[in-house]
Amino acid sequence: MNFMMHMADGLISIPVGVIFYVVIGFLIAYAIKKCNTANLSHKVALMGVMGAFVFAGQMINFTIPGTGSSGHILGSIMLAMVLGQYPAFLSIVAVLVIQALLFGDGGLLALGCNIFNMGVLPLFVAYPLIVKPILNKFGINGKTLTIASILSCIVGIELGALSVSLQTLASHITALPFTTFIALMLPIHVVIGLVEGLITSAVVGFVYKYSPAIIEDALYMTNAVESKKASLIIGLSALVIAGGLSLFASSHPDGLEWSIASITGSTEIEEKNTTKKEIAKVQEQTSLLPDYAFKNNDSPLSGASAGIIGAGVVLVVAGGAGYMLSKKHRHE
Repeated sequence: MNFMMHMADGLISIPVGVIFYVVIGFLIAYAIKKCNTANLSHKVALMGVMGAFVFAGQMINFTIPGTGSSGHILGSIMLAMVLGQYPAFLSIVAVLVIQALLFGDGGLLALGCNIFNMGVLPLFVAYPLIVKPILNKFGINGKTLTIASILSCIVGIELGALSVSLQTLASHITALPFTTFIALMLPIHVVIGLVEGLITSAVVGFVYKYSPAIIEDALYMTNAVESKKASLIIGLSALVIAGGLSLFASSHPDGLEWSIASITGSTEIEEKNTTKKEIAKVQEQTSLLPDYAFKNNDSPLSGASAGIIGAGVVLVVAGGAGYMLSKKHRHE
């Protein structure tokens, strides 16, 4: 089970992978610095439950009718509209790192590319250029939240799809001709982005209904007290999605796999590079729950249990990151 736009190592060259690791390293350091200047003590629990919710949401692939493809949420815009830009970035980094290390989802070499495509582009381009201007100019209400969610999700995911295509081009992946590949990637991800926008608007609208201060704090940094009720409901929803609804996820290939298969006849590019094969061996060792299931056990219960464990790990890691940052802020 490879999730949408989680690039495998076969799609990029080693130099491209290294370059994006360096870029992401600088951006993580920058995000930590920005978070250190803010008081995140009121967001610790929310960072944990929202990270777990996005992890669980990414396990639900929905079918794109008439295409034989599927998609799922990225979750970055949703995180930003609830947590704020920089806590959202650290949360999505936690999700993607855990997916790569614990579940073998997305290549280790490609991890920097995946964080860039699914985290940086939505959060550092779509969010500040679409969400913030709309909400700042027209105010926060149900209509503006819906419009901002849909537009930013479509733009964010389209930028990610474009970036994937450019990364394969820069890596000289000749099995995927650029013009053919991008002609498949962009249209299918418009539909996926639209669905994500609707889901995001529903979740953000729910949070705004129960605690408007959370959404206002994410936008204006007002240091509002979080709603324990909203956090509890989101956390419980994450467990239900990861442990139950994930069983009903579409089995169709995701947008990236579908695009690759439409060109090559397979959802994967054969890997011949010795170094990348060694990296894959390392990932096999770290992946305690490969393909979101216990090893040598592909039963539905195994998948549900792995989903719950993954959501729990993300909750602890994302919430723990928020706690450490808030603790450092208090001591400065």
